Amino acid sequence: MEKFDIAIIGAGPGGYVAAIHAAKHGKKVALIERDKLGGACYNVGCIPSKILLEHSKLVQEIKRGTSWGIEVSQVEIHFPRLMQRKDTIIQELLNNIEHYIVSNQITLYRGEASVAKDLTITIGNETIMATDIILATGSRPFVPPFEGLATSTYFTTDTFFDIDELPAQLTIIGGGVIAVEMAFSLAPLGTKVTLLNHSEDILQTEEAEARPLIREKMKKLNIELVTDFKFEKFEGNSIHTSKGAYTYKNLLFATGRRPNTEIAQQLGLTLDGRLIAVDEHLQTSQPHVYAIGDLVDGYQLAHSASAEGIYVVDYIVGKQPTSIDQTSIPRCVYTHPEIATFGLLEEQVTIPYTVTKMPLQTNSKALMEGNTEGFVKLIAAEESGQILGACVVADGATEMLNAILATKNAGGTAQSLAQMIFPHPTVSEHIGDAAKAVFGKAIHQS
Repeated sequence: MEKFDIAIIGAGPGGYVAAIHAAKHGKKVALIERDKLGGACYNVGCIPSKILLEHSKLVQEIKRGTSWGIEVSQVEIHFPRLMQRKDTIIQELLNNIEHYIVSNQITLYRGEASVAKDLTITIGNETIMATDIILATGSRPFVPPFEGLATSTYFTTDTFFDIDELPAQLTIIGGGVIAVEMAFSLAPLGTKVTLLNHSEDILQTEEAEARPLIREKMKKLNIELVTDFKFEKFEGNSIHTSKGAYTYKNLLFATGRRPNTEIAQQLGLTLDGRLIAVDEHLQTSQPHVYAIGDLVDGYQLAHSASAEGIYVVDYIVGKQPTSIDQTSIPRCVYTHPEIATFGLLEEQVTIPYTVTKMPLQTNSKALMEGNTEGFVKLIAAEESGQILGACVVADGATEMLNAILATKNAGGTAQSLAQMIFPHPTVSEHIGDAAKAVFGKAIHQS
C-alpha cells in the first residue's frame, strides 16, 4: 500500500491548488478525481459561463458602435463555433492543470474514492494511505422538488453547456448570480429569455444599489423578469405560478448547489446542516481530515476554495497561517456592467462610518467607452478611515476592485486611496475620487 503525506479528494480549484501548494512544500501528494480536472468551475461553472458572457459582451459592443457611426449591417451568430471556442479554451486550461500536476510529481488517481476510519483510501482496485486528508469534493446543482417536475425535461448548469444549438427561447428558474449571468450570456445572442424568481428581487446577496442598474439592463436586453410569486406546479411545458402560467421551450434550473458530502457520511463526520462542520483550521470532527470549498461555511467561490486549500496545507506543514479574512474575499457578478464587491454592505456596518458613491457619468474614460452605467462605492470607518467595504459597478469592475482590495490588505485606509495618483483617463481614477469624497474633497462632485 502506497503511503502519502497528504491525499486530496477532488481536483477542482480547491483541491488541485492545495495539491500543488503541498508538493511545493516537499510533501508526497495524492490527488484523486472521479470526473474531470478543474471540477465544476472549469467544466460547468465559472469558466464556460464567463466565455459565453464574453461572446455576448462583444455582440453588445458591436451593436453599440452603430450609434457612434460605425455601421454594421448584420450580426450573425454561429453558435456551434462559439461553443467550439468554449471547448478549446477549457481544454487548454485543463491541459495546463494536468501539466502542473505532473511537473510537481503529484500522483493523480482517477476514480471514485471511499475513505475508511483508519484513513485508508480506496480508488477502484487501488488502496492508499495518507497522514492527512483534505476533502475538496465540491457541490452539485440543486433542483427543488416541485410538483409535476418529474415529467418535465430541463437543464442544470451541469448539462447546459453541452448544447450545440442556440435556443430560441429559454426560461431560467432562479434569481441569484448564476441565473442572472446565464440570462446575460444568452439574451444578446438572440435567445428570448424569461427569468422566474419567486423572491422580491434578484441578486439579493449583492449590493442593493447595483440591482436597479442590472434590472434596467435586463429590460434593454428584452429579458422578461418575473419576481415575487409562488410556484404552484409544472405541467408539460407550462409552469403554473400565483402570477399565472408561463410556457417554455427550454428550461434551466439555476437554483443553487448542494455539497457532495458522501465521504463525510462514510466517516461519520459531524455536519453543520448540509455542510461539514470544521474548526478554525478547517479540520473536521476527525483529526487529520480537513474540508474546504463548497463543503464548508463561507462563500461558494473558486478563489475562496483555493485560499482555503492553501491555508490547510500551510497549517498541516506547521506554518501557523493567518486565518482567512472573509471580508477580504471579493464577490463578482459578470453581468454588463459587472458588479464587484468585498467587505461589508452598508446595512451590515455596526460602527460609525462614511459612505461615498461616485457615478460613472462624470468619468472621462467611461464616457469614451460608452459604459457609464455604474458607480464606485466606498465604505470607511468614520474615525480611522479603515476600508470596511467597497463596490464597483462598471465594465471591468472585477479588475478595478483589486486596487481597493490591495490597499485594504496592505493596511491602507481611505486616506491612502485618496493620496494615490491614478492614471488619466481611466475608469479606475474614480476610485481615488470616491476616497477623496470620504473627506469632502472629491474633484468630480458638486
